[in-house]
Amino acid sequence: MKFQDWQHMSKENKLIPELRFPEYENEGEWDDKTLEFVANSESSSLALNKIELKEKGYPVYGADSIVGYIDEYQQDEKYISVVKDGSGVGRLNLCQPKSSILGTLACIKSRDLEKFNLDWIYYQMNTIDFSSYKKGSGIPHIYFSDYKNEPIGVPQPKEQQKIASCLSSIDELIAAHSEKLNALKDHKKGLMQNLFPQEGLNVPNHRFPEFEKDGEWSKAALGELIDIKGRIGYRGYTRNDIVSKGEGAISMSPSNIDDFGYLNFEKSTYITWEKYEESPEIMLEEGFTVLVKTGSSFGKAAYITKLKEKTTINPQLVVLKPTNINKRFLYLIVTNASIQNQINETVVGGAIPTLSQDSISKFNVFVPEPEEQKKIASCLSALDELITAQSEKIEQLQKHKKGLMQGLFPKINK
Repeated sequence: MKFQDWQHMSKENKLIPELRFPEYENEGEWDDKTLEFVANSESSSLALNKIELKEKGYPVYGADSIVGYIDEYQQDEKYISVVKDGSGVGRLNLCQPKSSILGTLACIKSRDLEKFNLDWIYYQMNTIDFSSYKKGSGIPHIYFSDYKNEPIGVPQPKEQQKIASCLSSIDELIAAHSEKLNALKDHKKGLMQNLFPQEGLNVPNHRFPEFEKDGEWSKAALGELIDIKGRIGYRGYTRNDIVSKGEGAISMSPSNIDDFGYLNFEKSTYITWEKYEESPEIMLEEGFTVLVKTGSSFGKAAYITKLKEKTTINPQLVVLKPTNINKRFLYLIVTNASIQNQINETVVGGAIPTLSQDSISKFNVFVPEPEEQKKIASCLSALDELITAQSEKIEQLQKHKKGLMQGLFPKINK
């Protein structure tokens, strides 16, 4: 082995992060410890069905965030919560002082706040792959005893504080941008309520000045304005038709649509080109609307725009192709309360809720003249562009944070 190779290997094996603040570059290696060395765990007996949640008081945390308030609290100081039971096992939250957690979570505290910064422990724990500790065939669970021996590197308290402050500032920036994103989405929701007729009415509350004297909107069946196409049963696909990225087309599923109707193809299923070309009627194009007709997320819809890859749909979706209606206006009326209410009333229950193409075609809608459709679509499209841009800012910040965390914590070979 060459001296240079040995020197490179020696440096790799040292417990030193790739990124280090200049004032700590000569501080040497981090201490090789385990999570149990810096933190301990406490349990909670709070059950959601046995407490009366209020609108004010001391917060109670669930898997995602605060679920409500009660008159007392379990924890006096800030702490980390970890979901230990259920589908979100391993999910972490940094919880505020004078609060409590549900019994499905564990409370993680610093063993010595002067030696081990709690925020630093939180970010350190975000580098742990909790899925490798998951147990249980029914309800998954993990306990502190499962991952307490997770190896970690421990720097001096001042370096811990510097790392925590750096990552906390990014989290604060992400939170601020998220608040702005939510405000934009709320603004869109309010506009939708005013620019479209409410239940039982055929004119909206608010109208652009140039259309105020245009009279009532026209009533029509949705099927008169669009073509509806779905995946034909005998053209379905099996596991043998699923391929890797780059080897076929995306088969879009409900999971590619978020709760606000925006597309996300980070995790996608790909099918062979042969299967894709077998059904040209459901190949997605700019300006189509897709609607979930089967499964728990029935009624969820998305407007197709800026596709980066050739895409079709899976059997849970249908494609709505505008024939006698503005493309984006079609998407807006499908996501508006009037049609969503009709969807909820029409869907056939059972093990798998289902919406038939025939019932979709019979939905009643009110539509204005083409120019007013275009004006409403243009107004809300501009807002959608702001929402998309804001979402992309948050995504870039999250990627930046992820890259920083990979560099600020040393890689440990288990």
